[in-house]
Amino acid sequence: MKSTVTLATVSTEFLSRPGLAKITRYTYELVLLPLLQEYGSWAIDIISRQTLIEYLNSLDYLSWTTHHKHQAILQSLFNFAVEQGYIKFNPIHGLKQRKPSPELGEHRTDAIVKYLTQSQLKKLYYAVADDLRMNAIVHLLHRTGCRIAELLALNLSDVDTVNCKFQVIGKGNKIRWCFYSQDAADSLEKYLNYSRYKNHIALFTAQHPATLKVSRISYRTVHEYWRQLIEPYPELHGVTIHYLRHTFACERVGLVGLEELRALMGHENIQTTLRYQKVTSQKAEESARKAFNSLLNTSPYCND
Repeated sequence: MKSTVTLATVSTEFLSRPGLAKITRYTYELVLLPLLQEYGSWAIDIISRQTLIEYLNSLDYLSWTTHHKHQAILQSLFNFAVEQGYIKFNPIHGLKQRKPSPELGEHRTDAIVKYLTQSQLKKLYYAVADDLRMNAIVHLLHRTGCRIAELLALNLSDVDTVNCKFQVIGKGNKIRWCFYSQDAADSLEKYLNYSRYKNHIALFTAQHPATLKVSRISYRTVHEYWRQLIEPYPELHGVTIHYLRHTFACERVGLVGLEELRALMGHENIQTTLRYQKVTSQKAEESARKAFNSLLNTSPYCND
């Protein structure tokens, strides 16, 4: 058995493994940062199953699929600690994953796609207008369809502000271009000029209130700002950041080909892209029925 080391030390070794892709390392860092802020100084061999269960339960703001990813990364970290001889067994081995909550609009089937209506979008942009950083994040997510983890992993040097585009490394380590509109460019420029902390390579930065240390903003911090900003608006309750990606896709069905949309979204399987075509068909049917009912109600042949 090796001498006692802290969780932070083991995590550093875990993230420094050779062959780990850049986007994977960024994702792991974003996931592990909240854990390390709370337990990084603890000796890894005193971190119990109950401690980790309570920590995972505190991540109730995450969607169930993202929660599964966080749990899987913790499993990998503690498996690594076992392999290196720092602990004898993984404290969360065999821990069941969180189930989707229908009350939060979560379902196992991928047939249900949650997106923002035009009125919700208008309200969302109003809600974030005075927060230059969140305004830029919302604009870029809505206009590019990229994932929040992909956006937060970007460095300032990754963004081509002249041509309004940037490259991300998505699932399966696949590189793709994301293109954004002039309104997103305007919001990004305001953030860069007036709100971004300069002494860090990350595109989206944050400053610790006590130490004043500047770092890459975490998903947890973005979510907290998101929650605070939409709280005053009942029509936005239950809306998650990921809705912006779905909204991007729904807006483009019929305007671009499915293969082009698949490339823009970074989908490995065309069936994933086809979900949005189904949503658009459902929206068209709802509009047709609404129009039909309206015509019936105004028809001179209708009875009083």
